Amino acid sequence: MESATYLLQLAILLIAGLIGAYISRKVDQPSVLGQIIIGIIIGPSLLNISFITSDTTLIEEFANIGVMLLMFIAGVETDLNELRDSGKASMIIASIGVVVPLVLGALVSMMEGMDMMTAIFIGVILTATSVSITVQVLREIGKLKTKQGVAILGAAVIDDVLGIILLSVVAGMVRPGATENIWLLLGKIALFFAGAVVVGIILYRLVTRLVLSRIRIGESLLTLALIFTFIFGFFAEYVGVAAITGAYIAGLILSATPYKNRISNGTQILAYNLFTPIFFINIGLGVNVRLLGDVLVFGSLLTLAALIGKIVGCGVGAKISGFNTRESLQVGIGMMSRGEVGLIVASLGESMGIIGPDVYAAIIMMILISTLVTPPLLKISFKEKPAIAAGNAAH
Repeated sequence: MESATYLLQLAILLIAGLIGAYISRKVDQPSVLGQIIIGIIIGPSLLNISFITSDTTLIEEFANIGVMLLMFIAGVETDLNELRDSGKASMIIASIGVVVPLVLGALVSMMEGMDMMTAIFIGVILTATSVSITVQVLREIGKLKTKQGVAILGAAVIDDVLGIILLSVVAGMVRPGATENIWLLLGKIALFFAGAVVVGIILYRLVTRLVLSRIRIGESLLTLALIFTFIFGFFAEYVGVAAITGAYIAGLILSATPYKNRISNGTQILAYNLFTPIFFINIGLGVNVRLLGDVLVFGSLLTLAALIGKIVGCGVGAKISGFNTRESLQVGIGMMSRGEVGLIVASLGESMGIIGPDVYAAIIMMILISTLVTPPLLKISFKEKPAIAAGNAAH
């Protein structure tokens, strides 16, 4: 009976996802926006359908797979040469895009009367970027492979590592005696990325030999790609980097193989028809807007700091790296959304007693608003400027 309940849960969520996506497209918005909003409607914020919200264990696991597949597809579709060329730009974008929101978040928190350590910790939460929503929007509008899209993806990986390092440093300062763990964590992260390079080279050579030997692996191709993705995601999570970063790197490695298009197409069918709609709906399910009333002022200020911090920080980084003003704005907006990483850091801060339930609620508000405003703003920023009418041009 329990398994039958799960099946009905998934069926209802997929129907909701189709409805949300359809309505969004009708009003010329990315489908992801509709799926998040439909999650908010059926979740604890409004309807609170107990059949869906009473046990979300399976939904959360499907959502985790969905975001991993989304980032894996982004990795497979990334041009390695373009990513290498944008490496310096991505580093500059990520670095400035971490510093500015950290400073703004800390200043807003100190204005609310919080002590320095709490303020810095809240600033660290604001540094985290969640590009899964950006990836989906860029794919929908056909801009994922642009230099802005590649720079955003590269910066997101660096942003993730920088955020982990900052979190480790702050945690070490809060908990005396924990500082030595920072070096262990940094060592594991370095080992993971070095291992990824070695595995990538070995896998590329192996697949090339299989192609030359004319061994048929087509039937098992998607299964092998999924195995590779999940293993990389596991080890990334194990060393302290987000699993989605591991999935993205797995996609990058497979993007160098002759099978990249078949892998991408096969994964998209699996992901976009089952897992990713549930991921975006689950974002909405995880929000309860009824709890945000008491922290409206602080939450609003924190949200402004988060949005402006990424737009200005990443935008300035992009401008320094040679992007024009419009492209820099697109990069800044693309890095604006927060998500699972911010939630994880906030949860850790609450469990350690650094922040209270009120601050946690304000952070939820910040994540919700940044998640909702990113898709439409990103789509608007990429809209082509209307051509000048021939009659006007004549004048």
